[in-house]
Amino acid sequence: MPAADAHTIHTLYVDHHGWLQGWLRRRLGNAADAADLAHETFLRLIASRDALIGLQEPRAYLTTTARHLLIDRSRRQVIEQAYLAELALLAETLPHYPSPAEIMAAVEALSQITRALDNVPPRAREAFLRHYLEQQTQADIARALGVSKRMVQKYLAQALLCCHLHCPALAEHGL
Repeated sequence: MPAADAHTIHTLYVDHHGWLQGWLRRRLGNAADAADLAHETFLRLIASRDALIGLQEPRAYLTTTARHLLIDRSRRQVIEQAYLAELALLAETLPHYPSPAEIMAAVEALSQITRALDNVPPRAREAFLRHYLEQQTQADIARALGVSKRMVQKYLAQALLCCHLHCPALAEHGL
């Protein structure tokens, strides 16, 4: 990293980190989570060197980035809560309840799938979610999307390939 960029980041951090952490703490109600998200926000800034060029409103950029991280965090929590709720329902009917390690592995796999699907075109993602979450047939999905059944098969293959490539937890289990 060029010295000028390092100096700019250092200055942004010194000038705005405390403010950003306070802003996040008010939204989260938790100092530890606020500190983590503030740290991750600055990591995103560092990773996106282009953001440093001509940055006129650093607080606006930081809050926008932090909001996106809050949304990502919220999505992960929704997935985790839905999974845990489903486990609670299954625990009543199943003799074998998953261990904490199995639960964490499943939550991690769901998070990886979510991140992988972010890299898939919208129609392929929609086909995947309709088929695997809503249990819709390929013919129903084709009608809903206005495409052929063969195109739906291509969408599903594209999404599954992306999940396979970006989800080590799935690959470890041969999925």
